[in-house]
Amino acid sequence: MSNQSKLVFYGAISLDGYLARENHELDWLFGTEGEEETGYQEFYESVDIILMGRNTYDQISILSPDKFPYEGKPCYVFSRTLTGSIEHVTFINEDIVGFTQSLKEQEGKRIWIVGGGDVLQHLLQAKIVDEFIIQIAPTIIGRGIPLFVEGDRENELTLVDVRRYKQFAELQYQVK
Repeated sequence: MSNQSKLVFYGAISLDGYLARENHELDWLFGTEGEEETGYQEFYESVDIILMGRNTYDQISILSPDKFPYEGKPCYVFSRTLTGSIEHVTFINEDIVGFTQSLKEQEGKRIWIVGGGDVLQHLLQAKIVDEFIIQIAPTIIGRGIPLFVEGDRENELTLVDVRRYKQFAELQYQVK
């Protein structure tokens, strides 16, 4: 079998399953995170390609206006309106699943899905996500943008590892 690339979701959620507030703000996350070691740097160094949707890209632009945090790695942003490329980012207007599947056919890469929502739902429906690394913050925010949206897909997972980073619990799953 070929050494096909792996597609991994890595991110933090509130205890009640939200990626962000309804207005996309992450203030609840940064309030709990502090300067804690989270394993992020180790994970980031293991990643070759970055994928995200337009909403996530816009939030990153707001949070890091002076320096794009993923410089030096190919970064693809799915957008219905933005086209072409700018420094550090290529905008993708084609089918999310088809484009991601073509990336997965490259040998031995690790592809990171940043954010969640629509992009993750499409990839879950197509059953091409290989791994989840989810950090759970010690916060309940009550409402927001869920990591998983309702849909007709079902994905069985195998728990691979559980780690603790001070107040954060990290769950690592592989898709069966």
